[in-house]
Amino acid sequence: MSFIRYIKAALRNLISSKLRSFLAILGILVGTASVVALITSSQLATEHALDQFKELGTNLLAMDVQPRPGQQQTDVSQQITLAKIPQIKHASQQIALVAPYTSLFNTLYFEGKQTEGQVLGATAELAEIVKIRIDKGRFVSYLDRNSFFCVIGSDVGKDFLAKGIANPIGHQISIGKFVFTIIGVAKHWQPNWFLYADINKGAIIPLATSFFLSKDAQINNLLFRLVPDPDIAEVQNALADKMSQLYPQLKTTFRSPDQIIGIMKKQQNTFTWLLGSIGGIALLVGGIGVMNIMYVSVIERRREIGIRMAVGARRANIRRMFLVEAIILTLFGGLLGILVGVAIASILALATGWGFRILLFPPILGFVISVLVGVISGFYPAYRASNLDPIETLRGE
Repeated sequence: MSFIRYIKAALRNLISSKLRSFLAILGILVGTASVVALITSSQLATEHALDQFKELGTNLLAMDVQPRPGQQQTDVSQQITLAKIPQIKHASQQIALVAPYTSLFNTLYFEGKQTEGQVLGATAELAEIVKIRIDKGRFVSYLDRNSFFCVIGSDVGKDFLAKGIANPIGHQISIGKFVFTIIGVAKHWQPNWFLYADINKGAIIPLATSFFLSKDAQINNLLFRLVPDPDIAEVQNALADKMSQLYPQLKTTFRSPDQIIGIMKKQQNTFTWLLGSIGGIALLVGGIGVMNIMYVSVIERRREIGIRMAVGARRANIRRMFLVEAIILTLFGGLLGILVGVAIASILALATGWGFRILLFPPILGFVISVLVGVISGFYPAYRASNLDPIETLRGE
């Protein structure tokens, strides 16, 4: 019996049991679509994050400081001061800009509304290094030091708009116990690995002013923009040496572009296999459904099997016949599942602003798995069918 005849016979049998075939295909479709949609979405999200990160440039460096074991966080002698920032900047000639900042959570009051938000104490260099864009007004500058001016986040700006204030520049907002005048509204900000802060629901104030806002305000983070094509290892060593001279009680850690990209790719691989496993479970359930349906088909077609074997069909022919049916079922379900999975991923990507492109790995993986599921789920029913005794099957009829 040629392979084409196996396919034709399988299609006839599947068409004769439309509802059963539909349910089997549906189970594989859902499983394959889950695998393709989850993995595609994970990879698109990671690529979007990487693209945003690379837009900042690969010549950035972040330095975080914290007390060494046994030291107290509140010890004033080990807190970075504004006066020492120039010395830190001159630790290496490869440092072009430095942006120290403080980060606090505080209560914001404005126009009868109260909300909790992150408040950054920053200089103009912060906006330049991490590309904080301004929608209205301007960013804080060196001339604003010690002044009670602030730049509000995009969500706070929307809250003002909801109150009928389209342009909040010049309006006042209370942060903690102090009243600030709004000088700018930032565009929507996407937190990244260099600046974790969510400024959309908060505000940015002059760095020097942040020390008035709270006694807990400390410079624990510094961002650096380096010259093009820097030797980042040399800069890290120079900064570590300078910090050990100025603040021996502080421990410094660094985040470089290569380190961050490596972490993001590692996370992508982890999420890819994790989400793929979740989709694989759904596909496994679909495979079990195919196996059950094929097993029922074997029971219902005992007479047909007996007749085929009585007129000369070998056991291998019977195995192939049922195995081809199982593979065709899972192939149909797999191909439809790939289309549905790609469609779901595209809708999700466009809705979240990730941007969409067709990736090769998820559909190929979904196709391969669906074929394997067809072979595995069809093997046992095919084996049972080929081992039926033709005399017993015909006698039973």
